[in-house]
Amino acid sequence: MADDQLLRLAAFLEVRRLADVNGDLTSKDLRAGFSFEGQRIPLINPQRGIFKPTQMRHLLSIRTVFPRPGARVWYDDQRQVHRQIYEGDEAVDYAFMGQNANAAENRWLREAMQNAVPFIYFLGIAPGIYRAIIPSFVIDWNPSTLKARVAFRAEEEAELGVPETAVERRYALRQVQQRLHQATFREAVITAYRGRCALSGLREPVLLDAAHIIEDKHERLGQPVVQNGIPLAKTHHAAFDAHLIGVDPNFRIHVSERILRQKDGPTLEALKRLHSNRIYLPSRGKDRPDPDRLAMRFEQFKERA
Repeated sequence: MADDQLLRLAAFLEVRRLADVNGDLTSKDLRAGFSFEGQRIPLINPQRGIFKPTQMRHLLSIRTVFPRPGARVWYDDQRQVHRQIYEGDEAVDYAFMGQNANAAENRWLREAMQNAVPFIYFLGIAPGIYRAIIPSFVIDWNPSTLKARVAFRAEEEAELGVPETAVERRYALRQVQQRLHQATFREAVITAYRGRCALSGLREPVLLDAAHIIEDKHERLGQPVVQNGIPLAKTHHAAFDAHLIGVDPNFRIHVSERILRQKDGPTLEALKRLHSNRIYLPSRGKDRPDPDRLAMRFEQFKERA
């Protein structure tokens, strides 16, 4: 058996490298695994949510799959799927495999708790898309409820081991909540527009952001819902946030006079050509930008244009 600690560290480094390069991870990324001392080490078991490679003594990863809800569009159920994490205080529940607490996978959870083993939580944020949370820890194992409790460590405290205090756990969970909000919002908005920038029509999801119409700190209208988002290429996102581009409630694009007066190369000319165009809209009417939110945002544009 390989040295468990070295193999675990190698897995963490590879997953962090993939996340740095690709952002969120795909099922293909997870199935590929990684190489360690000439061996291919899987990161997950595609058929199981709890995974321990044969080369390791303890649990390496757990996984929550984002389900495909049949005829419904997956992001219609987005909040329900992640409700536990959004509403959690210090830790989250993770269901055992099946009804037998002594099944192998469930024992791995118990042993991870007993040995303070850090592992990877692959949290589904869309069908086939995962956010890796490292390190994660089992802090409770309950055979009567058939659930374990999972807590997280803040990234800047990742080397400190199991979070012992409620303050530590709350802080780390807030980080997870914020990243989950950002990741699921982006995936849902870009999916609704079929991977296309709403202003330019650019079809390359990797180059797109999900721009909030009303910023998320607004208590009433800032929710991470598709109707509060527009997919924008990064240059257009920066211009939108700076109120150099606005979208009115009739989905018409407005470019500020400051930009229209300037003459400074092809990028600026491309922005100017957007003036008076209509944005590309999602195919489902219920996914279109909320006109009330657009009206509020457009007033801000007019004040600064």
